[in-house]
Amino acid sequence: MLIETFIRKQLRLKAHRVTKVETSEENMIIWIDRLGNRLLRCGVCRKRCRQVHSVRKERDWRDLAMRKMSLRLRYRPRRVKCPRCGVRVEDFAWAEPWARVTRALASAVAILARELSWQGTARQYALNWKTVAGIVQRAVRYGLRNRKRPPVHVLGIDEVSRRKGQVYLTVVYDLQRRVLLWVGEDRTEEAVKKFFTQELGKRRCSTLQVVCMDMWAAYVNLVREHAPQAQILFDRFHIVKHLQEAVDEVRRSEMRRLTGQEKVTFKSTRWLLLKNPWNLTSEQKERLSTLVRWNSPIVRAYYLKESFQLFWDYKQEKRAQDLLSKWMHSAMRSRLEPFKKFVRMLRSHLSGILPWTKLRLSNGAVEGMNNKIKSISHRSFGFRSTQHFVATIYHCCAKLPLPAEC
Repeated sequence: MLIETFIRKQLRLKAHRVTKVETSEENMIIWIDRLGNRLLRCGVCRKRCRQVHSVRKERDWRDLAMRKMSLRLRYRPRRVKCPRCGVRVEDFAWAEPWARVTRALASAVAILARELSWQGTARQYALNWKTVAGIVQRAVRYGLRNRKRPPVHVLGIDEVSRRKGQVYLTVVYDLQRRVLLWVGEDRTEEAVKKFFTQELGKRRCSTLQVVCMDMWAAYVNLVREHAPQAQILFDRFHIVKHLQEAVDEVRRSEMRRLTGQEKVTFKSTRWLLLKNPWNLTSEQKERLSTLVRWNSPIVRAYYLKESFQLFWDYKQEKRAQDLLSKWMHSAMRSRLEPFKKFVRMLRSHLSGILPWTKLRLSNGAVEGMNNKIKSISHRSFGFRSTQHFVATIYHCCAKLPLPAEC
């Protein structure tokens, strides 16, 4: 088979043909021309056009390398007279409009960009990182248009840090299908509102049954406004996090006050107090048994933390509520201000905490997704542009379909 025939079949050319192939030590240039008077397609609506308006100057497209030789396609584009769109540049069978790489190369770049940084992908294919960025953004736009959109019943909403300085992105996850649905550029109520109004819409909001989130007021207000029928469930991870922060705050305040032997005894006990008892080593268990003999606010805080953990084992809401009532009463009488603050927070959010007994859902999958997002940021050494970061998250985490090669 001639190389011209092989390339024509690989590019699936119908209205074009390969006229010649020029080779050098580093490059292979494929010359393409129009095949006779074959009808060309409009580059906007892709309708066949009978008239050619003009011929433009030569343009090159990068293609996948053939062994170690860089492959370039060279062609003089036609401007066609489309009855619908007017005078437009023709549609190319091998590349997207305005692109300078072929669909085959763009597909290979998009696949590799899910595993490597944009700079690493660009080095692999001898491209500029901005070219890779454009390919990824086009792939994301295609994937968002063509992905499946079944009804959503269980949502997980969380934020992930974009950079230092309390700058966050909002991540929305389908907890049933384990698929990333949406990424917002902030965690404000105005920014996240776009998900409910533009991404879901009123009809799809009505299918929501459970929304798992942290206790951020903006998320709560939006769910109550756009999906009032959905049950709000506050994530177990975030509640335990607030509880552990209360324990650690008691420990730090007491360490500043203690002197002598007591300070030596409680030194370097932060993780010892915060770990679950079944995760302790034998040495840590022995040290913990020594600590609990002291009548100290730190020990009282530890006992309160462990007694609260019993709540997660209850499956009857009434019994779980009775346990929480007794626990909150004990915490308010403990004379530990961080725990009093924690109790006040619990009382104002009980309606979203007690449903745990029946639903047994958490944002664990979303937290795992957040770790993946952080690893994407780390391998790229961060992103200056929020739009680029959001596009990378969609590309690597949302399981979007990729454009076809040809």
